[in-house]
Amino acid sequence: MGNIFNNPLIGVVMCQIDSGGHPAQSVHNKYLAAIAQAGGVPLALPHQLCATPSLLEQALAVLDGILLTGSPSNIEPWHYGEEGNEPHADPGRDRLAFAVITWATPRKMPLLGICRGLQELVVVNGGALWRDLDQQKRLLPHHTAMTQPLGVQYAPAHDVFPEPGGLLATLLGDDAPLAVNSLHHQGIREPGPQLRVEARAPDGLIEAVSLRHHPFALAVQWHPEWQPEHNDASRALFAGFIHAAQHYQKEKTP
Repeated sequence: MGNIFNNPLIGVVMCQIDSGGHPAQSVHNKYLAAIAQAGGVPLALPHQLCATPSLLEQALAVLDGILLTGSPSNIEPWHYGEEGNEPHADPGRDRLAFAVITWATPRKMPLLGICRGLQELVVVNGGALWRDLDQQKRLLPHHTAMTQPLGVQYAPAHDVFPEPGGLLATLLGDDAPLAVNSLHHQGIREPGPQLRVEARAPDGLIEAVSLRHHPFALAVQWHPEWQPEHNDASRALFAGFIHAAQHYQKEKTP
């Protein structure tokens, strides 16, 4: 049954952090604001939902879409067949994001992934990542020093080239090159058979994917949640996501 306010409920995956010695979970305001500005109701999803399957089921059943946010953490490499430790791991985030994607996919619930969220969609669907893009000498730099002001970090860094006829190009209205920010140290090595490539950087690195046979499961490597009020393409992405969530809401079985 759809919610009575007709604004779709969007679950937002949180990240584990340390808050003065207290374990905590958080999500940047910019993700919540972008959802709200587009007409959605953002609801934070804590890692504890994975403790009991029925908790996760209850939470997801009332939602109309899922936002997989970016994060300073990385997916643990064993999830995509590599050995070694990940110094910036967030296992709770891995578990929750993977469970949410697995639940939402067969139900055709809309998904929007950003940065780490893109990588989660890839890994769940059998793809693999480059663990350190700086080691791939053929690639452009894909991140800016964290010591730079946020306005510099999130400034346009390079173009991406949408694939003609894809979901991304449809949302943007054409397949013209798009200037995007770039703040990631990892990237897609192999997208897996379930995903369609939606855009690439000039160096060939995959920058956006969508899930085949799904009405709206789109993920991008850049950060459209950064000041979307000043970026037509970013607004178009969130508007398309919320529109898909509204459609999902209406199609739910009472």
